[in-house]
Amino acid sequence: MYEEGPCFTVGVFQDAAWASRGLSALAGEGFPPEALSILAKQAPDVTDLMEKTFGVGAEQSLVEVPGLGPAVAHGTLVETLQGADDALGASGVAATMRRAGFQAHDGFIFETLTARGGVLIAVAGETRAADALALMHAYGGGNAAIGAWGGRV
Repeated sequence: MYEEGPCFTVGVFQDAAWASRGLSALAGEGFPPEALSILAKQAPDVTDLMEKTFGVGAEQSLVEVPGLGPAVAHGTLVETLQGADDALGASGVAATMRRAGFQAHDGFIFETLTARGGVLIAVAGETRAADALALMHAYGGGNAAIGAWGGRV
């Protein structure tokens, strides 16, 4: 099982098809759905991916994100970015990635790639962060990184 906390491994896949391959690889290596998060601009292929991965439709995961517009979002990363103050919906990805242990420039890169149609995938947990990072790199996760700055940025 994964442990909840501030450690996330994040990568942005170029589209839903690439993200699906990455998610399949993560699942094949034992990462459970509850350890995974998705954030992307709303699109039919992304909605299908959300339903396939989490059993969640667009109506349950729709959020307006500055810099992205209408987006679908699900998972513990999304909960961390939103917080009690709805920061993701108010400020966007770049401004909130510090909550997940990333530096500001990482947040800007993740937001830019996602705004261009990429699908942000995150894996929660520190124990297998290196495994998740290797899989993301192997399956096309752009700018994949581990949020190692929790409590320091």
